[in-house]
Amino acid sequence: MPHTHLPSNIRAYLNKRAESGPWKTNKPSTRRFNGAIVIPSLAEAANLPQTLESLSRNPADLLDRFMILVVVNQRASAPEKDTADNRMTLENLPLWQLQFGLDNLFWVDAASPGRELPLRQGVGLARKIGLDLALPCLDYRTSDPLLICLDADTVVQPDYLPALAGHFATAPAGGAIISYRHRPASDPAGQSAIDRYELFLRVYVLGLELAGSPYAFHTVGSAMACRASAYVASGGMNRRLAGEDFYFLQQVHKTSGVAALTGTVVYPSPRSSHRVPFGTGRSVGDMLVDGEQRLLFYQPVVFSIVEKWLGCIADNLEADAAPVLAAAAGIDPVLGMFLEEISFSTAWGNLQKNNRGPERMLSAFHAWFDAFRTMRLIHELSDRAYPRIAPESAVAPLLEQAGHASPGSVSGQLHLLRKLQEA
Repeated sequence: MPHTHLPSNIRAYLNKRAESGPWKTNKPSTRRFNGAIVIPSLAEAANLPQTLESLSRNPADLLDRFMILVVVNQRASAPEKDTADNRMTLENLPLWQLQFGLDNLFWVDAASPGRELPLRQGVGLARKIGLDLALPCLDYRTSDPLLICLDADTVVQPDYLPALAGHFATAPAGGAIISYRHRPASDPAGQSAIDRYELFLRVYVLGLELAGSPYAFHTVGSAMACRASAYVASGGMNRRLAGEDFYFLQQVHKTSGVAALTGTVVYPSPRSSHRVPFGTGRSVGDMLVDGEQRLLFYQPVVFSIVEKWLGCIADNLEADAAPVLAAAAGIDPVLGMFLEEISFSTAWGNLQKNNRGPERMLSAFHAWFDAFRTMRLIHELSDRAYPRIAPESAVAPLLEQAGHASPGSVSGQLHLLRKLQEA
């Protein structure tokens, strides 16, 4: 499809930043869509049908307006088991298209010989291939189309697309995170591990929220969406092997904003996996092998230090770097050392020189002290002064600070946080 119908910002992105390579959709699109749902799939022949079936339960008139694009992917070094599974997926996609009545289903072969992902690439590149290929197929004439990220082992509700369309019809932010809950595991040990991992994710967001961080939102790859304009303004999806969702949403927040989307829930898989160096599958797998002590939680004090640091900045936007650094060291010595290590003084001077007025200065600071630097600070505090602890000690103080009595068990705390964060 020629690019002449596209807005200038979309054309500029496709010309300069879109993924180039041997990848294309299985067939050209003969019409334009209001949005695209991009699903990377690596050895998911057993799970992808459930995802497609769950999408098919959405309202037919709305579903018809969305392109569904599956990116079947692997590296050339993939084990034969994954290669065979991907072959099966590619063979079955036409059948699933008929079975679930998905005329709007397309796919990309990034798994066959000569089309594999480069070595050391993975889900980030697979998402990027799909999102970039979807852009020319969208309808920009009357609205800003949507790009939605889903995973091949994740199921959605029948209100998935209505909630997304309703949210973006009025939301000022260009990006959105969708409520999620991991599906039940197949055995008690797996259930205990996934409960602990999801609680860890939710408590981290709660801690950032209590600290007043603008990055207090979940970063789950199967539960995020944005407008096409926000996608290209952020520079598009990154190619990271893992954590691509974290860095993508961080960049979308800086350029267009990220808001929580309510009204539906997505259900990722609880399974263990060692495909990526960190994330859900890796954490669950490590706990099943080595015990739940493999996943300890941050002490509540580290979030208190983040809160005091952000408050210090808000109170000293016109101060020179030296007194701000001194105040930071007074909050906690590790904070002072960390700021020295990341060249705070130089960055602060540049921020003040280029951003006049308190609002611009504060916004520019948060763009510099972003989600990644916030996480680095929390790691440094934990490694140097406040070792991680069991959830039994870590979670209750944060819930009580938020005004809620803490249930005694991990599952009870998780249930409460799900309820609070989905409200």
